[in-house]
Amino acid sequence: MVERNRRLLLRRRPVGLPAKADFDLVEEPIPEPRAGTILVRNHFCSLDPAIRGWLDDVPSYLPPIPLNDPVRAITLGRIVTSRHPDFQSDGWVVGMNAIEDYSIAEPDGFLRPVDPAAVPSITLYLSALGAVGVTAYFGVMEVCRPGPGETMLVNGAAGAVGSIVGQIARLKGCRTIGIAGGSAKCKRLTERYGFDAAIDYRGKSPEALSAALATAAPDGVDMVFENVGGMLLDTALMHLKLHARIALCGLISEYNSMTGSVGARNLWQLIVKRATIQGFFTGDFLNRSAEARTALAAWIEKGLLVVDEQIEEGIENAVPAFLRLFAGTHDGKLILRIAG
Repeated sequence: MVERNRRLLLRRRPVGLPAKADFDLVEEPIPEPRAGTILVRNHFCSLDPAIRGWLDDVPSYLPPIPLNDPVRAITLGRIVTSRHPDFQSDGWVVGMNAIEDYSIAEPDGFLRPVDPAAVPSITLYLSALGAVGVTAYFGVMEVCRPGPGETMLVNGAAGAVGSIVGQIARLKGCRTIGIAGGSAKCKRLTERYGFDAAIDYRGKSPEALSAALATAAPDGVDMVFENVGGMLLDTALMHLKLHARIALCGLISEYNSMTGSVGARNLWQLIVKRATIQGFFTGDFLNRSAEARTALAAWIEKGLLVVDEQIEEGIENAVPAFLRLFAGTHDGKLILRIAG
């Protein structure tokens, strides 16, 4: 039996939460690499909230995924055939490819070789030593600019990025407060990731959430790392200290909205507190990503940084695994194993 290339294609634009019918798993011949490219056998792919934005036909930092094309994702795989002088067959690479067995890849700034022997687990290249860790590192160090004794609030704190953000802030001498959904996640924030306080937003009214944040940070917060948006961002805006900094990383609460963007209603607090809010994109730091990975790897080696991953099995389970991101039914970085 000749092996085929299974590919998850986008068949229609999702309306609200993506559905299985928006996608199609097909089998095609394995492609042949042309000069200057490599053929990669994808072993793992990263399931990220950013993928949801690429499914819509709206402007973004990357173009929308065309209909009938495979769903774009960061993958970790082994080179089957190389027709590029800088990449050798059997080597491992991380790059922006797609949810498919085989990808044709070419050097584009994202593609980089990795060494499985240099890490405790190869999947770290999709979590703490990949875009997740680099996002957390530069969001904290370059956008928030933490100082000892300051207070950092992390919305979506139990997620892959948020959990690393809180730990970096703690390593920099900050008091860290995390907001997450559910008592189990909040317990993990304090007991596993070392947050000073955790707030469960589920079932809370805006007033109750604000009261809980006032208790955890009676003097306000110096920094906010924002992954969620909506009520959580609006609440954070009402508890800023003078000259607070907000790193806008994501707005996951709005990605599947059926009524359009919610928006932040308390932006006027940026004027009152002379605060700043800055959106950022990991791609802006490509030329410095080695700096972040070096620091993160050192913290991991010293036992100062805890990294959790949840690995789902099989490309046939890609859609239900992806939807876990929006249901909050996963722990740590969500990764799909495509090949054994």
